[in-house]
Amino acid sequence: MDDRPSSSVSLSWEGGFRFQSKDGYGHSLTLDAPQSEGDSFEGFMPGDMLLTALAGCSGIDVANILLKQRQNIAGIEIRVSGKQAPDPPWTWEDIALHYVIRGEAVNPNLVRRAIDLSENRYCSIGATVSGRARISSTFEILDS
Repeated sequence: MDDRPSSSVSLSWEGGFRFQSKDGYGHSLTLDAPQSEGDSFEGFMPGDMLLTALAGCSGIDVANILLKQRQNIAGIEIRVSGKQAPDPPWTWEDIALHYVIRGEAVNPNLVRRAIDLSENRYCSIGATVSGRARISSTFEILDS
């Protein structure tokens, strides 16, 4: 018996480069890319989805850890930027995450620890991507 966590999604082509993705829970999102430089498009480009997945995975971990540590957080924003190799397959080489934590009397040492635990122990996306890309992070705390 296989006890490993698993997931599945299905994508349906909608023309051009646009696909609709659906998960097993009934959620959907649109992926797309411009067909030519400067063309408009609808939806997330796949590379931006990867950055979103990384930040979302880590954000869930950080929120969970800080709440368990009884930190009075009112908000978390994560800004992500990445650089890709100049040639195909345009592998992600550097990804930087910047966490903005809002709350009252939030302990910076606990924030630093939560981010470290996410990036080095819990976030499956980060663990997968870090085999190729250098991932760095910074944070700031804003009193709310």
